Amino acid sequence: MAYDQQLAERILKRIVKQPGLVDKKMFGGMAFLLNGNMSVGVYGDEMIVRMDPEDWDKALSKPHVRPFDITGKPMKGWILVGPKALATDAALGKWIEIGVKYAAGLPKKK
Repeated sequence: MAYDQQLAERILKRIVKQPGLVDKKMFGGMAFLLNGNMSVGVYGDEMIVRMDPEDWDKALSKPHVRPFDITGKPMKGWILVGPKALATDAALGKWIEIGVKYAAGLPKKK
């Protein structure tokens, strides 16, 4: 599956200076890992956001947001945000902040 490289570049520009950041091809798209933990990524033309599972239901109530489900089993705490919800830099930044904050709070992976 091809992924939206422009979206990946928009994300990278905002988090490139984040310590411990690595970009890696995953899920047929691009993932941005902090200290080995997935924070955000790109799947097709949507943005993957990893978040606190406690906030998952609230996030899913927002327009253009759906569960991240590529296997038939949605993973609680992982969402896909559609292009219409990422149209502005401010909107993109809010979703990036959620993913980065969550990943930064996880134990570092080796």
